[in-house]
Amino acid sequence: GSHTQLEDVAPRIVEHPTDVLVTKGEPATLSCKAEGRPAPVVEWYKDGERVETDREDPRSHRTLLPGGSLFFLRILHGRRGKPDEGVYVCVARNYLGEVTSRNASLEVAGE
Repeated sequence: GSHTQLEDVAPRIVEHPTDVLVTKGEPATLSCKAEGRPAPVVEWYKDGERVETDREDPRSHRTLLPGGSLFFLRILHGRRGKPDEGVYVCVARNYLGEVTSRNASLEVAGE
């Protein structure tokens, strides 16, 4: 028989983030696109710590886009803190497993 039932598949990352150099105060996007069935949940980590987005904190300047990319409304960068600079990875997971993207560094120009 032909089975039309689609099998669930573990996530895989089809678009990895790449290093970005941004000007402070400007928007930036770190790309990530993952596929899987069921559709994987994407989370971002910076320097090993989970990145909070506006889903957890409505005041956050970081938004998780529907496809999984991480969008910064503006890059925060001050003398006292560089909260956005660092090494990022995106992690996609569903019940069959999880996969981590390549590392991408976000650097702020002109400092």
